[in-house]
Amino acid sequence: MANASLNASARSDVGTGNARKLRQAGSVPAIIYGHGREPQNLALNTRELDRLLSTISVSSTVIELSVDGRTARTLIREIQRHPFKRQILHVDFQELVAGEKVAVHVPLVFVGTPEGVRLSGAMLEQVIHSIDIRVDPANIPNHIDVDVSHLGMGHSLHVSDLVLPQGVEVLTDEDATMCACIAPRAVVEEAAAAEEGAAEPELIRKPKAEDEEETEPKA
Repeated sequence: MANASLNASARSDVGTGNARKLRQAGSVPAIIYGHGREPQNLALNTRELDRLLSTISVSSTVIELSVDGRTARTLIREIQRHPFKRQILHVDFQELVAGEKVAVHVPLVFVGTPEGVRLSGAMLEQVIHSIDIRVDPANIPNHIDVDVSHLGMGHSLHVSDLVLPQGVEVLTDEDATMCACIAPRAVVEEAAAAEEGAAEPELIRKPKAEDEEETEPKA
């Protein structure tokens, strides 16, 4: 489980105008909510937040959020950004409760070299790069390994093939394809060209009628 820390301060001023002033002053408006607590409006230092987000996997990192001296274990649930700027407009934190499972988005890490790549010159196509799981906050994995070393050309792995830690429940469709070992594009194109060349086009001619006679042009 990955952990990080961040400082925040409580704020009482709410509304669009106050949020705009907060950003102009170098802070980001935020909120923390969770089971058994009232939602609380916060302010985060913009530079500190940017520095943190550049170093963590947001969806699966537990943030030790210090709010005016009190620390809460949280997950970032939403980051609102400006439509065309890098500016962060708002952040939502969910406080974690021990023993209460949460849904998180965890990255997949493909481990090994597929047999089809080593022996047949195939390529590994990664279809999805993360999955959704439900797990106790104390056991959130940084990532989930996918062993692809035994994968031959033409074969694929699905979410149902994952070997998961105990207590982890998969929320992603288990029939979803994670990766496939496919033939190189050049080989596929050559095969398609050979198949196209092997099929000769059928020449269709209109049969000449037996009783067709030549006629002299009229004067």
